[in-house]
Formats: sequence, structure tokens, C-alpha cells
Amino acid sequence: MNALEIKNLTKSYPGFTLDNLNLTLPSGCIMGLIGENGAGKSTTIKLILDMINKDSGTINILGKDNTDNIQLTKEDVGVVMDEVGLPECLTVKQVGKVMKNTFRNWDDAEYERLLRKLSLPDNKPFKEFSRGMKMKLGIAIAMSHNSKLLILDEATSGLDPVVRDEVVEMFGDFTRDENHSILISSHIVSDLEKLCDYVAFLHKGKLLLCEEKDQLLAEYGLIHCTAEELRKLPPDTVKYKKENPYGVEAMVRRSLLSTGINVSPISIEELFVFMVKEER
Repeated sequence: MNALEIKNLTKSYPGFTLDNLNLTLPSGCIMGLIGENGAGKSTTIKLILDMINKDSGTINILGKDNTDNIQLTKEDVGVVMDEVGLPECLTVKQVGKVMKNTFRNWDDAEYERLLRKLSLPDNKPFKEFSRGMKMKLGIAIAMSHNSKLLILDEATSGLDPVVRDEVVEMFGDFTRDENHSILISSHIVSDLEKLCDYVAFLHKGKLLLCEEKDQLLAEYGLIHCTAEELRKLPPDTVKYKKENPYGVEAMVRRSLLSTGINVSPISIEELFVFMVKEER
């Protein structure tokens, strides 16, 4: 069973349309949703969670339509949005008591373990938390009710590099169970590159691609050459080129190159930037 299936999903606002989105997240995998501000990442997540109404299409979460008994579905879904909404007067201990009466499968021991791992204070009220502390508390809640799917919108935002690395490691541990999956959006693409099995590129409401990360990194690369050398390559080889006074940098498909050409690895961030420029 797939953790998430989105088919022909469309949502229109004045000046923006999420256009015919199709995504599949297999169980046991992590998918990174990548896109610049306004690309449609948060809109997609809100549609998945049935926070806004879709215009057309279908969304299945863990084999169930996302509008069919959504309360039961949410028991199995841990959510962290870009703003963690909790009463400002509560401490983390009090939040745990509230959540114990909210989720049937709440795990006190796991919550306590995560609070210690993330170095969250017991008695400080939520209103005194920094943005990073708020995000860490949101992550602890999402992972403490035996979720099968985590949906994370900019969940590493506001965290310092050391804590981001710890959180990324926690997410990796979570999906060692083949019944656990994660959909995560972030503008910190380096986090997603370390973490994800699949990447989905959104640009202006359109899905540019959704593929296995390792397959993308194996398929594409970068070459540096002269304009004359570039012209000798088969046209389908070059996906995007950038010229400067010292020559040409081009994103190429490795499989179409002849042997003997030096190809450098490409990062997911570089790949996304090149594909957006190609789209433009």
C-alpha cells in the first residue's frame, strides 16, 4: 500500500493554480517537496489534510480517501506546519497531557524521550519559546502518537545546523519501519538531499518531475566546456546551459554522452535551479 496517492489534483485561486498534480509516495519512503515561495507546496499540504477544498482530483492517505472519516485518518498522520499553533500559556508537560486526551495512541514515554533528545525545557511556557523550539515541540508531538505518515511543512525552518542534523537523523530512523513514511517540504534543499528517497519539484503550481533521488543524480550531471565543444554534443543531451566569459556550464543527461567526457556530480539544489530556468 502506498502512503500517499494524489491524482489529477487541481486548486485555483485568483492568480494561482495548482495544476493537475500527480504524486505517489510509497510506504517506507521519504519524499521531499521542493519549490520556491509560491510554488504550491503549502497549498498541496493543506489539500492533503483537507484544510481547504480541492477543485478536482483525488487524494488517498494510507489507502483511504482523505475526506472519508478524516478524524480516524489523522490518528495515523503526524503533522508539523510552518507555524506550530498551541496555547501560549502551556508548558511542554501540559501539552503532553492535552495530547494524551487528543490521540488514542499517544505514547507518553516516546514524548518524554523526544523532549530530552531535543533539549526542550519542562516548565517554560510556549509563548517564551523561540521559533526553533516551537518547531522542535511540533516534531515531538507529531512523532509521539504512533503516526504512520508524517507531513511536514518547513519543519526544519528556524533550527540551527546541529539540531537540523539531529532532526534529519530522527526522520531517517522513523522510516526504517517500512510502514512509516514522510512527506516534507523545505526550502533548505540540502536537508532534503540527505534525507529523501524521492523528490518532487513544484514550480508555479506545476509538477516539473517526481522521481527517485538516486535515479535523478545518476541520470544528470554537469559539464564545463567551450561553446564549440557544446555544439558538438547531441541536442537532446543538454537540458540547460549557462554561458560565462570562461566557457559554458551545462546540465546534461549522462546516458546520452559519449565516453571520455568528464561529467561532475550535480546536487538536487542545482538540478532544481537548472530545471526551473529551463521551464522559464
